Amino acid sequence: MAYDEGLAQRLREILDDRPEVTEKKMFGGLAFLWAGHMCCGVLGESLMARVGPQRYAEALGRPHTRTMDFTGKSMKGMVFVDPPGLADDADLEAWVGLCETFVASLPPKERL
Repeated sequence: MAYDEGLAQRLREILDDRPEVTEKKMFGGLAFLWAGHMCCGVLGESLMARVGPQRYAEALGRPHTRTMDFTGKSMKGMVFVDPPGLADDADLEAWVGLCETFVASLPPKERL
């Protein structure tokens, strides 16, 4: 599945000053990893947002969100945000902030 390059570029611009963020093609889209942890990404035209289990229900209550279930099974702690929910840069930045907050709470990834 292809991903929206425009949305990917907007994410790059938000995450540009964070040296611990890398990009990786995964899930048929593009993921942004923070210190090795999946943080957010793009699949099709939608944002993949890893908000964590505590903020999951709250995130799904926001407009233009839906369960991330492209494998047929719901991925708890992750939601899709559709384009209308990302129209303003401030909206996208708020979603990235939620993702960063959750990922920052995770233990460091072990290096192999």
